This record gives sequence, C-alpha cells and structure tokens, in this order.
Amino acid sequence: MRRDIFQAIADPTRRAILALIALQAMTPNAIADNFNTTRQSVSKHLRILTECELVKQQQQGREIYYSLEIEKMKEIDQWLNPFRKIWETRFDQLDQVLSTLKKQENEN
Repeated sequence: MRRDIFQAIADPTRRAILALIALQAMTPNAIADNFNTTRQSVSKHLRILTECELVKQQQQGREIYYSLEIEKMKEIDQWLNPFRKIWETRFDQLDQVLSTLKKQENEN
C-alpha cells in the first residue's frame, strides 16, 4: 500500500528520522541509537518513509545507508508555501503596527 507523504510525516518519530538523515546518510542501527525504541520499530518507520520516497537506500558493502530524498521534500515545501506567504504578510503587518506604536511613544 502506497502512503501519502503527509501520512509519513504525521508521525513524530518519522519526522525525527528525516531530521537525523538530512545532514548525512545513516545505517538503521545508527538511526535506532537515537531513539528509545526497538530496532524493529525504526525499521518499520524507515520502510514507510522509503515507500513514500522521502528516503532512499544505498547499499555499501554489507550495510544499507538511508538518506533524505530532497526532491520529494519539495512537495511538502510547495504545499506549505501559500501558508508561509500568509504568515510573512501577517508578520510584516505586525512589524508595521509595532513600529508605528514605538514611533508614537517616542513622540510623547
């Protein structure tokens, strides 16, 4: 069963795994060392992330290394982009209000 990428990132452990492998590829054992859970549980999360193509596997000798699939992460970024623009507009408006209030306070 192919899952949606948003189902994959809904789980906090899977988001933590993505953050871990964002900087460097890691083996399942190295990833599991960062969690207070079983290696099997981490493998299950990695399987889901792999199914959603958020991570890719690379065999190096006897080890499998997992790394982030940047192109797939762009789908998440594209979905968030309209919300980011709304937040930025609201923060700009707040900055203008605070600047006006500060200016009025200095005049008094």
